[in-house]
Amino acid sequence: MSHRNARLTLHGRRLLIDRVTAGRPVAHVAAELGISRATGHKWVRRYRQHGEAGLLDRSSRPHHSPTRMPEATEQQIIDLRRTRRLGPARIAGILDLHASTVHRVLTRHRMPKLAWLDRPTGQPIRRYERARPGELLHVDVKKLGRLRDGGGWRAHGRDSTQHSAARHAPRVGYEYVHCAIDDHTRIAYAEIHPDETAATCAGFLRRAATALAELGIRRIERVMTDNALVYRRSHAWRDALAEIGADARFTRRYRPQTNGKAERFNRTLAEEWAYAQPFTSSHHRAQALPEFLHRYNHHRAHTSLGGKPPITRVNNLTGHYS
Repeated sequence: MSHRNARLTLHGRRLLIDRVTAGRPVAHVAAELGISRATGHKWVRRYRQHGEAGLLDRSSRPHHSPTRMPEATEQQIIDLRRTRRLGPARIAGILDLHASTVHRVLTRHRMPKLAWLDRPTGQPIRRYERARPGELLHVDVKKLGRLRDGGGWRAHGRDSTQHSAARHAPRVGYEYVHCAIDDHTRIAYAEIHPDETAATCAGFLRRAATALAELGIRRIERVMTDNALVYRRSHAWRDALAEIGADARFTRRYRPQTNGKAERFNRTLAEEWAYAQPFTSSHHRAQALPEFLHRYNHHRAHTSLGGKPPITRVNNLTGHYS
């Protein structure tokens, strides 16, 4: 393809050939087209040697590359990537090469990045996104340890007397953060509960549907969960699905990537809320959850949405950007 400042496009080259074959001197035609005499002779020569195909752009790749890596070494690099799923630095250490050289070979052979692969199988991960809000809702539960009054080791340090005393004190148990995230918009809703029983999960689903409706997602068509018994066999869960008019969907067994948006939200939840600051109690941590959800839905830039917050993907909304 001609670059944007090229004097001769394919049309210009044909015009050059037409005028020269009509009997006009190459130098005169080149001056009219604003190119050098040498350039004019180059295209005439190519046309006489190869015909119409000689007017097409050629690759700038050299015909011979004497210093290029031997094919046997390149094949070793490809085999190590395919069989052991190693990165350029690891492969370079095994074959005594530079990591940048290995990276060039992998790029030349169009090998997918390791982040794009399912490590156990080596197959590229197929990412998907539903076409409209509410078409698929991902639901998951994040388990967090309760915080003792006064805070844990993150607030006082591992060498503190509070942490030493807590090691010998009775356990305070866990809290369960129930999360729901819309596949298309990435709008999320979450609640903290003391358990993950069927009644709790069903109640959460009803409130999540109501909260998402207030944000513009009027109808939930499908709900995807993992294969926990509370989702597969619970009558309370089925009743909640029927009440909001949604169908049940389940992840593939031993494949949490199917519910990857919920898994990724759980990671964001931990990094930007649960462990973002030292909390002095579970109540203190719970008070910070609504603020995090508002920031996540209305203000936080989402990389998969082109740097925009999730709320921008909901249609016909007003007053949600303050």
